[in-house]
Amino acid sequence: MIALGENRYGKSRVRVMRVERAGERHTVDEWNVEVWLKGDFQSCFEDGDNSRILPTDTMKNTVYFLARGSKAANGEGFATELVTYLLNNNPQVEEAGANIAATPWAHIRAGGKEHGTAFIQEGARIETATVTCSRDAKPTVVSGFRNLAILKTAKSGFAGYIRDKLTTLKETHDRLLGTLASGEWKYAADGVDYSAARARIMDALLNTFAVHDSLSVQQTLYAMGKAALETEPGISEINLSMPNKHCNLVDLSPLGADNPNHIFVPTDEPHGSIEACVRRAG
Repeated sequence: MIALGENRYGKSRVRVMRVERAGERHTVDEWNVEVWLKGDFQSCFEDGDNSRILPTDTMKNTVYFLARGSKAANGEGFATELVTYLLNNNPQVEEAGANIAATPWAHIRAGGKEHGTAFIQEGARIETATVTCSRDAKPTVVSGFRNLAILKTAKSGFAGYIRDKLTTLKETHDRLLGTLASGEWKYAADGVDYSAARARIMDALLNTFAVHDSLSVQQTLYAMGKAALETEPGISEINLSMPNKHCNLVDLSPLGADNPNHIFVPTDEPHGSIEACVRRAG
């Protein structure tokens, strides 16, 4: 016997640029929105009966409509508004979810001060927010980031590892440590100021990365996750991914020159993959 399994449908890559105008100082939010629905859609999949289906084009329009009137200060707030609206207006839906990838923009400094209406994109970093909510339940909020490029040129080494006949890597106590990090954390409480919590968590992660005396990427990842949990009591766990973007020391001896950890070749293929979840015990 063949049966339909777990399923959902929705709309992806709904692009929104929201401009808030407060006199001569504006703020911008750039969001890439994904939204999805779960429910009893078996008749659509198996029989082509669309009577319980909200068109994905309507979902796209819902994003724009709600963005126009939204007072949300961040992606977490807007995603919560979005899933709540969809549940309240679609009784056939059992669960709604939304993911928002936000591109941060900062005011350009011109003439020694921030310009009110001109902006610069803050690198390749993306801020993420995912909200899911089942009917008659509280929303689950997960925040995070991806494409965070960070590098340290001191306090990083790698030694004492397993060596076998295929090992060619040389031990080092002074190397470059670079990564394109991503992370997500889950909130354990309601009423969180998501923007303030994000700022505290990012400060904890970056400060720990900078000052930690790293014996491995794994050790530094754990120290960063531990610091985030100690800094922000409103989160229950944090998942971090820190691929090791290698910077290989160039052998300049054939050219008659030394290289005291001065010239490197950055490469990201192949790279080490290090991932872990750090959570509160008990």
